[in-house]
Amino acid sequence: MNYRHAFHAGNFADVLKHAVLAALLRHLQRRPKPLCYLETHAGAGLFRLDAAEARRSGEAAGGIRRLQGLAPASPALAAYLGVVRRLPGNEDGIRCYPGSPLVAASLLGAADRLVLTELVPAAAEALRRLFRGDARVAVHCRDGWEALGALLPPAPRRGLLLIDPPYEAADDFDRVAGGLEQAHRRWPVGVLAAWYPVKDRRALRAFMRQVAAAPLGTGGVLAAELSVRPDDNPAGLNGSGMLLVGPPWGFEEELRPLLDEAWAAMREPAAPRPRLEWLRRPA
Repeated sequence: MNYRHAFHAGNFADVLKHAVLAALLRHLQRRPKPLCYLETHAGAGLFRLDAAEARRSGEAAGGIRRLQGLAPASPALAAYLGVVRRLPGNEDGIRCYPGSPLVAASLLGAADRLVLTELVPAAAEALRRLFRGDARVAVHCRDGWEALGALLPPAPRRGLLLIDPPYEAADDFDRVAGGLEQAHRRWPVGVLAAWYPVKDRRALRAFMRQVAAAPLGTGGVLAAELSVRPDDNPAGLNGSGMLLVGPPWGFEEELRPLLDEAWAAMREPAAPRPRLEWLRRPA
């Protein structure tokens, strides 16, 4: 799979990833203590949906633009949509779309911290320009997998890690599983999240078994998955999911209405209902 984000910004997979991210950050903020948000593959941070790449794919039409007039019942989905709608240029329709660093920065407080890693120099420089003047944000132009060893544990110690590779390499699923294990070993109090594509269900089942068997502590491993087309649809990317290691207590109950509401807005005929399943329940 080749996932160049400028072509896919604002698609249904982004909606899932960023809405779940918003839900996690909102839940963690219930405790009045500073947080650290870290991301391994941060990207450029902001995308124009009227740029040539996004217009060529047209994927935002089946994602964020299906939600642009929605008044969500889910508070987390409403918070995510609020971030998108408040972007400059989106006053009369959604023309810009935030990457996950900008979603996180928009929801975090003044005492919180963001540590962003991006290997591509042009994208890392775009991140630095985007967050120029924001003292909360540190941008590292480096390999995100290597950063798991170098930048964990962070300060403050509470927080969230997002692992979000492009799945261009054949071993990316293995690297995600290993990255979650390494991150938990170095940062056992952190909440860990990893985005994954739903394309080859057989490979995905092997990945899930690998994660379920990994030494990831006693906080449980939860899979939240949303597909807009049936698995056997030849379109390729039919769905995506988020793996959550050690999610906050009670978070499962918040995710169900968010998934159902987003799925109802974006699904195509015969799409399977959202999946919310514990790969390993909390001890």
